[in-house]
Amino acid sequence: MAAEYRYRGRNFGSSEILFLRQFIADHPELSRYALSRKVCELWQWKQANGALRDMVCRGLLLLLDRAGEIQLPPKRRGLLPHSAEYERPEPVVPDNRPVGGPLHRLLPLQFQQVRRSAQEPLFDSLVEQYHYLRYQQPVGEHLKYLVSAKGQAIACLTWSSAVRHLASRDRFIGWSAEVRKRNLHLLAYNSRFLILPWVTVPHLASHILGRMAKLVPHDWQALYAHPIYWLETFVDPARFKGTCYRAANWLVLGRTTGRGKNAPSKKPRFPIKEVLALPLKPHFHELLTQL
Repeated sequence: MAAEYRYRGRNFGSSEILFLRQFIADHPELSRYALSRKVCELWQWKQANGALRDMVCRGLLLLLDRAGEIQLPPKRRGLLPHSAEYERPEPVVPDNRPVGGPLHRLLPLQFQQVRRSAQEPLFDSLVEQYHYLRYQQPVGEHLKYLVSAKGQAIACLTWSSAVRHLASRDRFIGWSAEVRKRNLHLLAYNSRFLILPWVTVPHLASHILGRMAKLVPHDWQALYAHPIYWLETFVDPARFKGTCYRAANWLVLGRTTGRGKNAPSKKPRFPIKEVLALPLKPHFHELLTQL
């Protein structure tokens, strides 16, 4: 009997795995990309705006393939532009002229949401080259912002779906496990924030975060057809003080345990990080705890 798996808050047992095995056998002509989209259609696995959750589905299929539960078709290199099995972003030679001086001389800044645009490869490459965590393909709902001053890129930010379990956040909001599962999509997680290394402008980072507090909920609503009431992030205190977040009125909620999800023990396996958040509405408690 097949084992039961839990992925992105959903259980997959023997009946789903047997279905996938048969479906793959019946459709040998389908690529991995086409297969994930067909499975999404059959299971009605969609986002609030009606778009298929094919990136999430591909992650599930890869998990089951690596566990030996199913056998995916061979990879078709070069034919899967949005594949979950992406290659590292290609390096680009950016405009790295030094940017300095007081902030007011750069204003107004240009904020461009570049997901699914011609600027996305530049964004991905900049994060890959200059962020200490490198680039990581977001799974699920997400936005990518390229910030420019007088036409020159100066910063990159990624916002994605929030992590499911975060003790300090969950205590602060005060929601139950059932409510969290229902309303987690109303939170956005700042997974990458990069000020490019040739940029040294005081107060720039906190200014950008202030603009993000208005842009992210607006653009999220437009793309995914649901609101965002809360922003959150992690800061590694061994590397950063998180000063820009505090200056932008973000709250320090506590620290992670460092165990990660599905940890086999209570011992930390990863760096312990500070948890910071920015409620976007005065009555966020009521908005996030309602069923």
